[in-house]
Amino acid sequence: MGVLPWVCLYGYRRHTAYPLASAAEAVTNTVFGFVRAYVLLALWEARPGLGGYDAADAVTFCFLTQALIGPVQIFGGMDLSRRIRDGDVAIDLHRPVDLQAWWLADDLGRAAAVLLVRGGPPLLAGALVFPFRWPGPGAAAAFAVSLVLAFLVGFALRYLVTLGAFWLHDDRGLGTVAMVMSLFFSGMILPLVVFPGAFGDVAAALPWSALVQVPADVWLGRGTGADVPAALAFQAGWAAVLLACGALLTRAARRRLVVHGG
Repeated sequence: MGVLPWVCLYGYRRHTAYPLASAAEAVTNTVFGFVRAYVLLALWEARPGLGGYDAADAVTFCFLTQALIGPVQIFGGMDLSRRIRDGDVAIDLHRPVDLQAWWLADDLGRAAAVLLVRGGPPLLAGALVFPFRWPGPGAAAAFAVSLVLAFLVGFALRYLVTLGAFWLHDDRGLGTVAMVMSLFFSGMILPLVVFPGAFGDVAAALPWSALVQVPADVWLGRGTGADVPAALAFQAGWAAVLLACGALLTRAARRRLVVHGG
């Protein structure tokens, strides 16, 4: 086994080490899911069929977003940011493993752990109380692929923001802007299908929609025929572009660190 699977495994173990804390976070996610669900039900009662969703679709979307908020790390942040500010990233760059690949493996382990311990309770609670849509076998398989692609896009976006610390020396301002964009354009606050006209089209084309909106639509079975492969291709395309940008920016950051005596 190569080093990266071990990095992924240790990332998973590190984020499952405190089950009580994870349970508390799952309960918090569930409570907020109930609050949001009642708000969405009120909205859909006033505007039935909004965006092509019915009330069951809207509630299911709500609890899916609560389940995904941790795995795709909507609120951003990486441990790498602190290591850049402290200068410890110089050690990371001396490892015989690509910096982006190392942190991607670690983040995939984190995402799997958070999905396991925080993703299930909101979905189950929502399904027990509200009208809920479960995917069929085909949609479930497509959703699993979409979820992995969402993890990749989420990591790539956060990695690019984090590398900004090489130039800004503190990425918290940039991270705050990225978090707002992520919350609004991923579909976390409201499904992007409710956005009107050209604004909705632009929002759906941005990479943040690959974090929540696209996986949710795959789960809900929206679209037929080539729509699902097209949705997965959209996520895969953004993942490839963003990871390629991350590789280029990593090289630039390495050069900057060396020039400054790191």
